Amino acid sequence: MKFTIPGLGDSILRNILSVISMEHLPNWAKKGRSQWEYYGQKRPSFAIKPSRDQESVWDYPRPPKLDHSSEHIVVKLGKHIIADSTRSIRILETASPPTYYLPKDDLNFNFLKKASGTSLCEWKGTAVYWDIITPTDILSRSGWSYSEPFSDYKDIADYVSFYPKQLECYVNDERVQPQPGGFYGGWITNKIVGPVKGEDPRAYL
Repeated sequence: MKFTIPGLGDSILRNILSVISMEHLPNWAKKGRSQWEYYGQKRPSFAIKPSRDQESVWDYPRPPKLDHSSEHIVVKLGKHIIADSTRSIRILETASPPTYYLPKDDLNFNFLKKASGTSLCEWKGTAVYWDIITPTDILSRSGWSYSEPFSDYKDIADYVSFYPKQLECYVNDERVQPQPGGFYGGWITNKIVGPVKGEDPRAYL
């Protein structure tokens, strides 16, 4: 059952529920969530106006939205198919291009090995990493996942996302362009307009 309050838009309701859920978060996550100025309530003056068939990253919300997608996703390294799925979940966050999380059943674990190290996301929790290993290549920490995400993001538990700067990633046969910046893993396609976090200092808001 979907929780609703008459007269409240989805973005306002999402923020109310986020405040409630923050009571159970560690302090580092609370601090990370409180730093942002934009949360999808308006576009900044420097945002690119999307066409009818495009999405502005400045219309995406904070907290990020989970969007179940039937787009055809393929992840490759050379001739090797790492993932092939039509059951992804897009994470849509203000100022960032989507990240696509793919279910384990659609991954080729012959090429995946759990890597060392973790990182923290104020929205989703603690991420673990995956190495890609083929007979000819070894790519360290090319994918990541959340084994025990925060409750709002439990749907992506054990789903894996990949860095398009290291791998060939495709959405409906379109080659994905990587999000600028050393750490970010967003997927940029012709469907997305920004500027996105990582390519413009003003996008860190």
